[in-house]
Parts: sequence; structure tokens; C-alpha cells
Amino acid sequence: MTTLDVVRIDDPADERLADYNSLTDVVLRSKHEPAKGLYIAESSTVIRRALAAGHRPRSFLMAPKWLDSMSEVIAQSGAPVYVAEEPLLKEITGFHLHRGALAAMHRPPLPSVRELLAGARGGAGARRVAVLEDVVDHTNVGAAFRSAAALGVDAVLVSPRCSDPLYRRSVRVSMGTVFQVPWTRVEEWPAGLHDLRADGFTVAALALTDDSITLDELVADPPDKLALVLGTEGDGLTKGAVEAADLVVRIPMAGDVDSLNVAAASAVAFWATRV
Repeated sequence: MTTLDVVRIDDPADERLADYNSLTDVVLRSKHEPAKGLYIAESSTVIRRALAAGHRPRSFLMAPKWLDSMSEVIAQSGAPVYVAEEPLLKEITGFHLHRGALAAMHRPPLPSVRELLAGARGGAGARRVAVLEDVVDHTNVGAAFRSAAALGVDAVLVSPRCSDPLYRRSVRVSMGTVFQVPWTRVEEWPAGLHDLRADGFTVAALALTDDSITLDELVADPPDKLALVLGTEGDGLTKGAVEAADLVVRIPMAGDVDSLNVAAASAVAFWATRV
């Protein structure tokens, strides 16, 4: 039987807790990027999904009451688990840890767009892709990933300025589905949309323009390979992204409402175009 490497903590300044002190995702991402980049997985559910996806933990941090339920996961990883009482955990992290546990995880290297799309669907190749342009709210990114996972989107691409899907809040809101849906970052923007078209994708920009078609019209004659592009919370898609698309699609609205929040729009679009 594997023995747990449990370390009791009573000093918030313990140098072994450097990964967890005053948690900010920006600090974690830039700390050792790219070779030693970290992200924080929060809650037992998220940690289990991260490990199931093959991500490697650096350590765990939790209150004593969570040791039993997490012991099997911890033992399999071989990583140390730091245990502290809840008031001390709040002092260490800067917030009340009420979802079970935290884990400092090593960031896996991101594949190229071509590698990602070719490897999707068990190597059969992606047929339906979501593209997020400059979505900066971590909650919206996490929600879009959760919808993508639930509604069978093969892969997600994010623009250079899009919020990191591995930010702690994005991971938490997604319920760990950021580990389930293959994703990567598009390095050249909006040139990456032209590359998708060259690979046989019909690029559909969700935006409000005079020449847009409805989502119903798109679904009535669906392309074999579809990339749905969704824009940032305030201004929507940039002009460059719209011009790089094959067509512009709108979701029909009622009640004098012109558009939906990007997270809600993604769920509608993913459901309508499911295969």
C-alpha cells in the first residue's frame, strides 16, 4: 500500500507553500513560464479530472477533513500533500477554501493548431471547433468550455489575447472540462482563421452585420467542418475576425434584445450545430 506523503503545516510563511501564497493566476502563469508554468486546480472534482487527463501535480494543499476522500488520488500521484487547518489555509491563499482541496499542477505544453485538430476525435480529426477571440472574463471562458464539453465540440481555439483557460476561476467554472476538451492558443491572429479555411473549415463568425444569416439557416445546410468564432464580452468580434470568416451568423433575438452574453451564445450555437 502506498504511504501518503503528508506534511502538516502551521506556518503560513513556510517556503514549501510558495505556489499557494496569495494566489493570483497571473503570477502563477508568469512565474516559470514556459518550462515550469503552473496552474491551480481547485476542488476534488477538478483535481480528479486534471489527473485523469494526465496532468502532473506538483503538490496538494487541503484541510485535514479531506484527506480520506482524496487519499487514493494523492497516493497514485506520489506528490506531497500539505495539510493545514482552515483559518491557516485562508491566510495562505487569500480566500476561503471550501471546495475540498487545491493542487499546484504543472502546465502541459500546448500543441500546435494543426496537431490539435488532427488528433481530435481519436485521430479522426476535428469537424466542429469553437474559437474564442479576446474573451477576457475567466467565468465566460470556463462556461464556454463546459458547454463545449457537454455539447460535443471537438476542440477549442483561443486567440492570443483571450483569457487563459487554465486560470483558477476558468477551471472551476468549467468543472474541470478544460481538461476534457482539446484546446490550444492560435499564435497568429486573425491569420489563424485563414489557416482554418485552408484546412477545409467553414469559418462562421457570430456577429451582427447586415449580411448575416440566422443560426437556423446555417443548421439547415451544415458544412462538413465548422468553426464557430465568438467574440469578447463588450464589442464582440473584431473587424479582422469578421472579414476573415466565410460567413456571419446571428442568433435570432426577441423582446428587443440584440444579443446574448458570450457564454450563453456559445451554448446556443453549440447545441444548434451538434452532430
